[in-house]
Amino acid sequence: MCAQIVIAEDDVKQAELVRRYLERDRHSVVVVHDGRAAIDATRRRKTDLLVLDVMLPRVDGLEVCRILREESDVAVLMLTARSTEDDLLLGLDLGADDYMTKPFSPRELTARVRTLLRRTRRTTADSRLRVGDIVVDPVRHEVSRNGERIECTPGEFHLLETMAAEPDRVFTREQLLERLHGFDRFITSRTIDVHVMNLRKKIESRPRRPTCLLTVYGVGYKLTDGVRDDAAR
Repeated sequence: MCAQIVIAEDDVKQAELVRRYLERDRHSVVVVHDGRAAIDATRRRKTDLLVLDVMLPRVDGLEVCRILREESDVAVLMLTARSTEDDLLLGLDLGADDYMTKPFSPRELTARVRTLLRRTRRTTADSRLRVGDIVVDPVRHEVSRNGERIECTPGEFHLLETMAAEPDRVFTREQLLERLHGFDRFITSRTIDVHVMNLRKKIESRPRRPTCLLTVYGVGYKLTDGVRDDAAR
């Protein structure tokens, strides 16, 4: 699974370590050390994945993520020394696909990269997913309802895609975290709650009384065709 990867990390030794591990997996890797170079390198190459440190000079990683997400669906794995829940959620809301906190195991990072690449490339063979009047198109990375395009962050999209693939299945928050981001002790179930809240604002006619993306109390969430279920809201 050879991929084009950009590493944006201002710690030269850390960047070199990550580069060696990823090249051992036969990826083509470019290393840059500031945010402006990260944007330029990602745009210049046909980049499959960006390993992005938050604390970068010139342009910080969060701003890099925001800029690139407006123009590209490149997978983003963010690295940070910050471990507060608000920092993590901000990164995910800006469009990061996964998040790792420092210090981290290079072997775990390599495994996370493999997972992200598998998930990204698997979508090219999938057909559109329909649940009621909601359509999730993994190939074009688009969501629509009643034919109207809905803009989603990568985290929101992958959550909706996961649930649309198995309509009416109840997913626990832990299952959704595992499907979307892998396990990380600094990420909590509130991550899923934030994505669900934002998705309801986009796909529901009345977000406070949802009919599609439902809460199953004491368990988790499910996506339905919009027929009201009194046991889940």
